[in-house]
Amino acid sequence: MNVADPPALLAQTTQRLRTAGCVFAEEEAQLLLAHADNETQLAAWIARRVTGEPLEVVLGQMTFCGQTVFVDAAVFVPRRRTEWLVRQTVAVTRAGSSVVDMCCGTGAIGLVVAREVSDIRLYACDIDPAAVRCAARNIEPLGGRIFCGDLFDPLPAALRGTVDSIVVNAPYVPTAEIAHMPPEARDHEPRQALDGGADGVDHHRRIAAAAGEWLRPGGHVLIETGAAQAGLTAEALSEHGLLTSVASSDELAATVVTGRLRGR
Repeated sequence: MNVADPPALLAQTTQRLRTAGCVFAEEEAQLLLAHADNETQLAAWIARRVTGEPLEVVLGQMTFCGQTVFVDAAVFVPRRRTEWLVRQTVAVTRAGSSVVDMCCGTGAIGLVVAREVSDIRLYACDIDPAAVRCAARNIEPLGGRIFCGDLFDPLPAALRGTVDSIVVNAPYVPTAEIAHMPPEARDHEPRQALDGGADGVDHHRRIAAAAGEWLRPGGHVLIETGAAQAGLTAEALSEHGLLTSVASSDELAATVVTGRLRGR
């Protein structure tokens, strides 16, 4: 954006965001200035951000694992910790595999896996029509297919027993803890994208119960979970015959539980 005094505008924007409580005010100000077409748009964006609207939604996009991802209003914004889930998925996914991005939100996970692993057949699903519309923008250009419905319900029946990797970032915030989340998540993201039930593991249990029917022998289901809930997530997978492992990243404060279907 061309302005007469960029440093002054950056300083003003940073101060406005800092006053509103934005922790990374200067970095956010730089992004807003870099993407705004003019000062009128910048002013509108600042007004939205200071009310707590997520920066990624204001900009309409974000960078996730080095890839540009479109982000629409009222859709769950990918967290940096989920990079760990992507890394774990890429590590067990071979070229030409079938991959399901479950509870896909923006489709960011599937998008990155499709960029990192060649020739995968990508399927994504979410119960929220707004998320499905957003995910379509991100993954359909890569040949991904997107479905709307509850967990496995909308997937093509022909996929049963053939999926190599099911990657899951389902809601895992315990219901009682949602009230303590930052306002930009609590007030601007759909509750169904946050609420994991009383202990946060309701969706993980439902996925664990059905995953074996969809995986090929030797296939994997990978679930992002909380450090305090990893044992419960692993228990859910083990109870349904999957061989489980837990991997954590101190750097990203992230935990992934992986279940492997016995077989080749």
